[in-house]
Amino acid sequence: METRVSWHGRSVLDLGCGSGFHLPLFAEDAAAVIGVDPHPALVRLAQRRTRTLPTVDVRLGTAQEIPVPDASVDVVHVRWAYFFGPGCEPGLAELDRVVRRGGTALIIDNDGSRSTFGSWFRRGYPHLPAPAEIERFWAQRGWTRTSVDMGWRFESRADLEAVVRIEFKPEVADEILRHHEGVEVDYAVNLWSKDF
Repeated sequence: METRVSWHGRSVLDLGCGSGFHLPLFAEDAAAVIGVDPHPALVRLAQRRTRTLPTVDVRLGTAQEIPVPDASVDVVHVRWAYFFGPGCEPGLAELDRVVRRGGTALIIDNDGSRSTFGSWFRRGYPHLPAPAEIERFWAQRGWTRTSVDMGWRFESRADLEAVVRIEFKPEVADEILRHHEGVEVDYAVNLWSKDF
């Protein structure tokens, strides 16, 4: 992300911030950081996590109704909150409203077209649009795709199994675990970016 845009001295919106894991990272360099999440329990966790960081403000809100003024943020970070492209148009309209001209939005999601996890993802969520359709959705709206290769490495097989069981329905998780050996998983994601 840092090779795509700097948030040094700028206003950052972490949309779908969850428990606030990334907020302290942004607070190291940003002038102001706003975390927004629709789940009250996660908002409380994020507020606790950042209570000693004076430049961080965590708010309850959704991608469709972001609780910030028009043209008030410079950088938006969205990680696994816009997952599937089609259907997120109201949230994208809100980005048009809240990002200052000259600002940048970054959206990270799964790349279902490749990697071991990508094949698991397609198997676990067959009702979602095909990867090519998702890519077409973003490209038609002026977003640029950067492919990122990463991976999971667990300390134990039990840890890997626990995460797979969180991510997938029991029958899909059972099938994945039957056929996957070891404690490492190659994982591809897309970084979608757009300048405003």
